[in-house]
Amino acid sequence: MRAKPRGLALRLALSILASACAIFLAVFAYTYRESERTVLRNVEEGARNLTLATVYRMETVMAGAEKLPAYVARRLETTDLSKDDLQAQILDALETNQQVYGSTIAFEPYAANPEQRYFAPYCCRGQDGQPLAFNYLGSETYNYFHMDWYLLPKVMGRPSWSEPYFDENGGKVVMTTYSHPFYKVADGARAFAGVVTADLSLQWLRELVSSISFNRSGHAFLISQAGVFITHPNEQLVMRESIFSVAEATGDKDLRVVGRSMIAGGSGFTRISNPVLGSASGPGLPEDAWLYYAPLQSTGWSLGVLVPEAELFADLQGLSRKALIMGGAGLALMLFVLAAISKAIVRPLEALAHSAATIAQGNLDTALPPVRRKDEIGELRNSFESMRQALKEHIATLVETTAAKERLDSELKIARTIQMSFLPKRFPPFPDRNEFSIFAFLEPAKEVGGDLYDFFLRDENHLFFVIGDVSDKGVPAALFMAVTKTLIKGVAEGGTEPSDILEKVNLELCRDNESMMFVTVICGSLNLASGELLLANAGHGSPLRLRQGAVERLPLPQGLVLGVMEDARYTTQRTKLQPGDMLVLYTDGVTEAMDGTNTLYSEERLEKTLLAHGSDGSEQLVRAVLADVRAHTTGEPQSDDITLLALEYRGKRT
Repeated sequence: MRAKPRGLALRLALSILASACAIFLAVFAYTYRESERTVLRNVEEGARNLTLATVYRMETVMAGAEKLPAYVARRLETTDLSKDDLQAQILDALETNQQVYGSTIAFEPYAANPEQRYFAPYCCRGQDGQPLAFNYLGSETYNYFHMDWYLLPKVMGRPSWSEPYFDENGGKVVMTTYSHPFYKVADGARAFAGVVTADLSLQWLRELVSSISFNRSGHAFLISQAGVFITHPNEQLVMRESIFSVAEATGDKDLRVVGRSMIAGGSGFTRISNPVLGSASGPGLPEDAWLYYAPLQSTGWSLGVLVPEAELFADLQGLSRKALIMGGAGLALMLFVLAAISKAIVRPLEALAHSAATIAQGNLDTALPPVRRKDEIGELRNSFESMRQALKEHIATLVETTAAKERLDSELKIARTIQMSFLPKRFPPFPDRNEFSIFAFLEPAKEVGGDLYDFFLRDENHLFFVIGDVSDKGVPAALFMAVTKTLIKGVAEGGTEPSDILEKVNLELCRDNESMMFVTVICGSLNLASGELLLANAGHGSPLRLRQGAVERLPLPQGLVLGVMEDARYTTQRTKLQPGDMLVLYTDGVTEAMDGTNTLYSEERLEKTLLAHGSDGSEQLVRAVLADVRAHTTGEPQSDDITLLALEYRGKRT
């Protein structure tokens, strides 16, 4: 069963709805994207402010811790302090700066006492509120000369912060140490004498970083200059993993790039996707998050604040879902309203379509439905009414025209039959005569044509033949051809030469020739006993003669075409045919036949075909040429009449 086509009202409603839906989605997508950007800008600004504020607090503490070693180092360079003075200096420094966990003055080997290799008085705060503890560092198991907090300032010649470490023999906590070198003048040269340190316990850093809260689940972490995690909500990472080991374990190239930027002192706001960094609870599924990081200039460490992406856009996504639901409901309501409006608009069109279908079935008397509206639908109804009236008139005219055309076609068929009956069509025409063989063929381009041919015996020994081509086609050319053929035959039967025949026929054709039609003609008379050939030409192409496997064109005077000038004169050309000669006459419809590329058949191709079939006889020769012409045109419509006449002279009658 054929499916019912969709109505115009439904298609109109759906088209408008689709356009409105596309606009809504475009606006929604743009708004959502801009809202995302706004949220990210606000988050970046908030994370930046929080990170920089935390960094400032850390820098303030560390800057205060740096003053103690600097002051003591300057005093050691200018004053020789006793052992008790050194101890008092350290105790006084710890009491002055509550953020400093411990401090030592570590001397070079034998620098403090020529008999003592290790000399490093150290004081640190006690655990859980215990009083300050004092001891001396340095032994074969605790060779502080090779430790970073001692070796780095000695090698670099400037103060430095060490990487975080656990001090087993000193403070016995995870700490970082600020070391300031001091120098003594010996033998006129300034020589390195040791370092003054200030230890900071990392516990306060962890408490400070863990107190950072951003949104609901945002958290912070701190990495050292080597990328090692100093603080992180996941305790399994602290002092055990670095940001680079995490990147290698997860194959995260982007995290590796972020880590390099952090340890290089850079800052930025970037998106990461990592199961470790993105989660405060430990490894798990990848959780996209946004990271803002900034450096601690004094230590080369970097502080990062992470905010889960899902949390950032949770409110925006909830609002977007509500907007989509409300938009969908609005579009559904719009579809209902549009369907009702479209139905009201289309109803008159449906009535017109029904009437048009009835008219299409041939019932032109069907009344169209009345439409009182003066809009495009009203104009359409008036146009249908005008079309209906015009169709009635047109069909009536078409019936008359068709009848007239059928009569004309019938008359043309009759005219063709009559025209072809004028021409000799029985072959062989003279079965009792064996001194010659003749065959002719004419194929009009239309129902009737303007080519002609004829032949007959003027007496016992003379054969007359003629071929011609009228300047036009169709019925006028056919009538002119019939008149020309009748005149030629009537005059030729009087026994005059071909040139006299053409002059008399030309005179008759020129009279009352208001249409100025003309005809090209070649006529000739063959003496069957002697082979003498008389030819006269009135503007036609010269005939071809086949003799002993060669083709030659007979030279003829080019007389004026018939029907143009009454006083035109023509010449009779005399030649002689040998037994076995073949004379071929044709019209230009043969040589000017064109294929699909407008290439002419040409006289050269005609001569090749004649050579190939010259010994086959007159009828076979003509049919071979016709077949070759049709092969050349290959289905192209015939553009001109085609006429061929072949006359073979065989000699005396036997």
